[in-house]
Amino acid sequence: MGAMPEEITPILEKIGKYTTVEYAGNSYYEATYKGVEVVVAYSKIGKVFSTLTASTMIQHFGCDKLLFSGVAGGINPTLKIGDLIVATKVAQYDLDITAFGHPLGFVPGGKVFVETDKELLSIAKDVAKELQTTVQEGIIATGDLFVESPAIKEKIVKHFNADALEMEGGSVGVVCDALGVPFFVLRAISDTADENAEFNFDEFMVKSAIISADFVMKMVDKIIE
Repeated sequence: MGAMPEEITPILEKIGKYTTVEYAGNSYYEATYKGVEVVVAYSKIGKVFSTLTASTMIQHFGCDKLLFSGVAGGINPTLKIGDLIVATKVAQYDLDITAFGHPLGFVPGGKVFVETDKELLSIAKDVAKELQTTVQEGIIATGDLFVESPAIKEKIVKHFNADALEMEGGSVGVVCDALGVPFFVLRAISDTADENAEFNFDEFMVKSAIISADFVMKMVDKIIE
């Protein structure tokens, strides 16, 4: 699953033959890959669309694992454009009822952080070793905003100690956690969420998406093994 066509195109190219299914206002791509049924979709950008897509993939198509591949803005200074990060947990930085005395990112009945699946994280580490590449683990924060403001970055770091920002992982995590489906979020850094974010994103998004897709497909190979 990815948020934009550019994020899933490299995955579809690796899968090869697939069938397109139109459902709930979106396109889903069903295929048999190395003897295993897989479904690929781009959710469209943002938390609402990614929630709908994740729910559909699980409840309509019967997916028992969900891997999200795409790009993100780095806010940890150790992350550079093209670097890979896997989420140990995700949060929603724009979920704000602090006026009622709750922490940022929390609503009653929910939780600030949702942890990703440890087994899938372990597989990611194995893939990184085989590829002789570095993959950073960290907290990925989600919100319906393309961040290019240092003040917003500082606020998110303060409240969530986040390493990267994007617009879908947190909501996908809520869906998977509620429905008991293991999930994983892999992001390649396309920008550094600053005043140059829009320029960097346009320039590096496609390249970063390919890096992320290549990695996640090697994970799929290991899962199938």
